[in-house]
Amino acid sequence: MIESASSSKVLHRRLHGPMPVAVRGEGCYIVDASGKRYLDASGGAAVSCLGHSHPRVLAAITAQLQALPAVHTSFFTNAPMEALATHLVARAPPGIARAFFVNEGSVAIEAALKLARQYWLERGQPKRDIIIARDASYHGNTLGALSIGGNLARRRPYEPLLFPNAVHIAPCFEYRHRGPAETAEEYGLRAANELETAILAAGEGRVAAFVAEPVVGATAGCVTAAPGYFKRIREICARHDVLFIADEIICGMGRTGTLFALEQEGIGADIIVIAKGLGAGYQPIGAVLVHARIVDAIAAGSGALANGHTYMGHAACCAGALAVLQAIEDDDLLGNVRTMGALLDARLRDTFGDHPNVGDIRGRGLFRAIEMVADRNSRTPFDPAYALHARIKHEAMQRGLLCYPSGGTADGVSGDHVLFAPPYIVSDAQIETMVELADAAIKAALASLPR
Repeated sequence: MIESASSSKVLHRRLHGPMPVAVRGEGCYIVDASGKRYLDASGGAAVSCLGHSHPRVLAAITAQLQALPAVHTSFFTNAPMEALATHLVARAPPGIARAFFVNEGSVAIEAALKLARQYWLERGQPKRDIIIARDASYHGNTLGALSIGGNLARRRPYEPLLFPNAVHIAPCFEYRHRGPAETAEEYGLRAANELETAILAAGEGRVAAFVAEPVVGATAGCVTAAPGYFKRIREICARHDVLFIADEIICGMGRTGTLFALEQEGIGADIIVIAKGLGAGYQPIGAVLVHARIVDAIAAGSGALANGHTYMGHAACCAGALAVLQAIEDDDLLGNVRTMGALLDARLRDTFGDHPNVGDIRGRGLFRAIEMVADRNSRTPFDPAYALHARIKHEAMQRGLLCYPSGGTADGVSGDHVLFAPPYIVSDAQIETMVELADAAIKAALASLPR
């Protein structure tokens, strides 16, 4: 069954062109109304980390819905929320003391920004109102999140509405910005030092927080930081008393092979934001994890969180998320992420390592991407008018593969990449199929370009 976007009463993301109707999920596959099966190599938007229809998660949500679906957090706490917070804090990087839960990643970013602002008010420093973030980043689609985000295409329509006190520095993106004479470590230090330059330019006591994705998500395609970059970032934040907010919405909860992506950088953060893999798509949920220094400042001051939402700590959502995390741990899925991630990386390199239109292959764990280029030697992107990423997505779906191509990779306008983020339960045979189908889709998309 194909639903016409023009006849549907839903305001779809695109108003023209038909869409298949999804009716069932089975592990790493989605089935549409015609019976066609799609290998979900992107987990939706890197969300479905356990695949579809996981019995343990469904049972936990069903049981909680039967007992108590939700209760407002201004009146009560609830057992799933308490248990989920305890689970996360026990496994978080050092210093994290509390957690609270909202209904998705963008809202979690908004809550983190508000929390950073409240922290400085509690400490009697109201002039700290500047947020520093990075170009080629994505932090969500609400106005505050867009303000700090560095995705030009998503920001552009709303520029007049975005707040003016967000400052952007260059990303740590070796493939695009490392100098030919620099080592990876030298480049990482240079990129990190842009933060200190921006803090000094803003003025003493003005910067509230720095926000960054430990592994950049869909905007640039699984970009990992150069060695030493984040350790230097942490030093700079500590020197200037600036909060560090780690956006692990897409790269956290096991996606890169450890529960928290920051574990692989050897550092912690003052605030950690998580979402996608936390709920695995079974219920909408996001979380803000908070360092003890922030909790202590609020406890010594107003004693109240100056932020609230109707669906904070939703009991059924928290029960589902706890079941997701327990399944990841009990079934050693982090081990599978590392093993299958290494296989995916190897198969991508075998298939595309010498491809004339693949410039870079990158990522960690089951979070991998290939960057497409018109010229491999010069790293020149394809003309954005070609919309190569959209062509690849179309060709992949035709072949029963769901991957995550995006545009604007190189500079916010030009550049295309294809991102892979399959469920943590993926098998080696499914990895092989995934890469074979991606290869066929890319060949077809390239063949369709104007000559």
